[in-house]
Amino acid sequence: MERASHLDNQTREKTSSGWINGLIGVLIFSGSLPATRVAVLEFDPVFLTVARATIAGVLALCLLGLFKERRPARDQWLPLLIVALGVVVGFPLLTALALQYVTSAHSIVFVGLLPLATAAFGVLRGGERPRPVFWVFSILGSLLVCGYALSQGMTASPAGDILMLLAILACGLGYAEGAKLSRTLGGWQVICWALVLSLPVMAILTAVLTPTSFSGISTPAWLSLGYVSLFSMLIGFVFWYRGLAQGGIAAVGQLQLLQPFFGLALAATLLHEPVSMGMLVVTLAVILCVAGAKKFAR
Repeated sequence: MERASHLDNQTREKTSSGWINGLIGVLIFSGSLPATRVAVLEFDPVFLTVARATIAGVLALCLLGLFKERRPARDQWLPLLIVALGVVVGFPLLTALALQYVTSAHSIVFVGLLPLATAAFGVLRGGERPRPVFWVFSILGSLLVCGYALSQGMTASPAGDILMLLAILACGLGYAEGAKLSRTLGGWQVICWALVLSLPVMAILTAVLTPTSFSGISTPAWLSLGYVSLFSMLIGFVFWYRGLAQGGIAAVGQLQLLQPFFGLALAATLLHEPVSMGMLVVTLAVILCVAGAKKFAR
């Protein structure tokens, strides 16, 4: 009886730690789209994608060398490649392209689809089986996001909205695959190895695509590049993958529904972008859905 109680307490502590780590990751990621929006106003989106991956990749290589981390096993390289394609290349590139057409406030609403995408890939790749009611809340939250986009008549920019949807799919797959791999490889090690795996190609493309002059680049654009390179590409994932591995991909993944709230606040305060009442209503409704999904995630 005492042993069972001890194991139960350990499980609760691990789950609580997962939610804390996940929340820290979400807070860090909340600044990604506003920062990307600032950066793409002065940097080419493709250059921004490869440059941020290169900077983060060099830092990751230094960390792995400093702590003398062992190389991944042979069967871990394919999952690492999927992580790299999803979160190192796919999501940053697609969002950077999308933010040429839409504001960060508009794009942030699409982040409400990430929990559903992450949970779906968690079932497909992570072997998780949430209760049926969980899917009701997750799908409801997703429908609210899609309904908002359709209510705008897709006139804001069909290209921007399609790019954001593709970015969400790529990110959801990268999150689920990375979380699954974190259980055996370690949270920060997963993102570091994914960045290092991408580094040769990203470094070459950075050299090729580097502008002849940076004289017209403002300080906010440079700071935004620094943020998405250091925090969005590296530090945020250290907390996020650890949280998903500890608390469950589907369960902790629902914290992403808080990201639009934080992101909209940043877009309004830092970028002075208009945040409509419709955006706020959808965001609040989606946040209510996470409470229901969390209750039935396991």
